[in-house]
Amino acid sequence: MDNLRLWHKFLEAIKPAVGPANFKTYFIKTILKSQSNSTITLNTPSAFIKENLKQKYQTLIENTFEKLLEKKVKIEFMVKEVELEAAPEEFFQPIQTQTSALNPKYTLENFVVGLSNNLAFAAAQAVVQNPGVSYNPLFIYGGTGVGKTHLMLGIGNALAKKAPHFKIIYCSSEKFMNDYVAAIQNHRMGDLRTKYRAAHVLLIDDIQFFSGREGTQEEFFHTFNELSSRNSQMVLTSDRPPNEIAKLEDRLKSRFQGGLMLDIQFPDFDTRVAILRAKCSEQGENLSEESLKLIASSMESNIRELEGKLIQLLQALKHKNLPSTPENIAPFLTQQIKKNIKLDHKKILDTVCAFFNLSLKDLTGPKRQKELVLPRHMAMYILCEDLNMTVEKIGQLLGGRDHTTVMHGRDRIKQLINSDREVQRLLIEVRQKAIS
Repeated sequence: MDNLRLWHKFLEAIKPAVGPANFKTYFIKTILKSQSNSTITLNTPSAFIKENLKQKYQTLIENTFEKLLEKKVKIEFMVKEVELEAAPEEFFQPIQTQTSALNPKYTLENFVVGLSNNLAFAAAQAVVQNPGVSYNPLFIYGGTGVGKTHLMLGIGNALAKKAPHFKIIYCSSEKFMNDYVAAIQNHRMGDLRTKYRAAHVLLIDDIQFFSGREGTQEEFFHTFNELSSRNSQMVLTSDRPPNEIAKLEDRLKSRFQGGLMLDIQFPDFDTRVAILRAKCSEQGENLSEESLKLIASSMESNIRELEGKLIQLLQALKHKNLPSTPENIAPFLTQQIKKNIKLDHKKILDTVCAFFNLSLKDLTGPKRQKELVLPRHMAMYILCEDLNMTVEKIGQLLGGRDHTTVMHGRDRIKQLINSDREVQRLLIEVRQKAIS
């Protein structure tokens, strides 16, 4: 098992044992540097984290790796090296022309790391430490707005900072295609090849748009081979893996698959909270942890949409001259969910049952145990508010209950969402799962 995949399995195994706060503090930006027959070496981002890992978690770390590898291991800790490791000599030869379209806003330091992207982040760090050798090409794929371009630009900015003489080219696949077409029209193919094939680092975004472009693919194939022969680092992004890109030549698929391919998933809850916290800091806003969690639980979206919705929410609150408290945020979130909701009663009941780990018979039956009260009341409230069902009809769906019972349950939730933040959060999560 290679280092990245072993580290990812380790993180998944250890997270429940250490808790979310300690996991983010001590493990999320630590990486597995190397493994030998009996030694695992971990690179930590600081001496502080190194010492805390040794003192608090060494035994747990060893036990977890021993279970994964089915053998005894020894753990060694190092503070992450900041200098580039040696690379082939020609990689560092200065070139007069440097192309840079790198947005300095996107760095590895401000990339929010979670379980959905930890493997890709670790690969990016490895590429910066050893460009042209570790994972070449690095092929990052995933849906829209999950952070692929941020990670690619983070690699470019890190390498530009550590080696200013590098020629680093970042462009979209469309830009490469346009340059190719212009070179043909103006009889300047030599200039095109000089530009791209002299790069130390080539970063191409949205490579899937090469689909069906035979001439572009032919040119890029030869560019790829030239850069590969010089150990120049290539990083490519796509919305899908190479074998799923239609009308892409097999020889290009083979080369893309010859490096390291990693996907980035949509952010999980903890990562969404961290992204919102970082965005608030960037905006000069100071939202409580409770508010951040409330927002994160309501939005199972990509990073771009998450940031956009946060800005919209903050602007709406400012427009109404309301402070950014959980009490003021919750109604806005429920309104947004309600606006887009497309449900039927069966899906709502099924969602409530799945969320609270109940059977439909439990939810609609005559039992009155305490653990059934909140799920029933929540079902009553959602059916009434989101589907505009009558209390009589809701009573029939929930086992023939009287309409006054339904009214009481609905009104009880109305009261609680104005006073109980946990009920606010639960209601938002149930609604979000019902429409996902």
